Amino acid sequence: MLHIPSAPTAALSILPFSEAMARSGQSGGYDAAKWLYVPDFYTEYRYILGTRGQRPLVCIGINPSTAEPEHLDPTLRSVERVAKSNGYDSFLMFNVYAQRATRPDDMERARNEQLHCANMEAFDYILSLSDRPAVWAAWGNIIEKRAYLKDCLADMLAIGERRGAQWYTAGRRSVKGHPHHPLYLRAGSPLEVFDIRAYCESCL
Repeated sequence: MLHIPSAPTAALSILPFSEAMARSGQSGGYDAAKWLYVPDFYTEYRYILGTRGQRPLVCIGINPSTAEPEHLDPTLRSVERVAKSNGYDSFLMFNVYAQRATRPDDMERARNEQLHCANMEAFDYILSLSDRPAVWAAWGNIIEKRAYLKDCLADMLAIGERRGAQWYTAGRRSVKGHPHHPLYLRAGSPLEVFDIRAYCESCL
């Protein structure tokens, strides 16, 4: 199933993260004790999708697609497998930019500042769930699709440093040095420490 954006997100009513988080679990249709889904209904953007636990692995992609609780796409199923095989009891999928688009080429050309700020609030929240957050960089070459994505990532780097995050990758890097996308990883792929600051300085 494809998700093609219906309109630029600036033309939509964006639910702030704090409000979306407060409502999470109220819409029904999934087990809110197991899943963290924000907003908790299908819409043109998504802040967080994952499972609840004491030791989550935070996976970072570029932008969300069609996955929902109990209806994971192949990428999210791979994320879940890698998290379990590396000793984590849960996973949280986050994205550099929150607009839903199955094809990255359909992402909007200009960053919606309201959506970006809400997304950064969501990132800060999920990192606050752990004393030493584990963050898996997994966006592949898609980071090159839009110029604003590197600026989004720079904001995430600052939040991660404040929260004491440890960054990881899995699988071989691309020719340009970008971290491997989860979809093409073997089951049980080990995580390796990733110098996110050096990456940002040399590859973006």
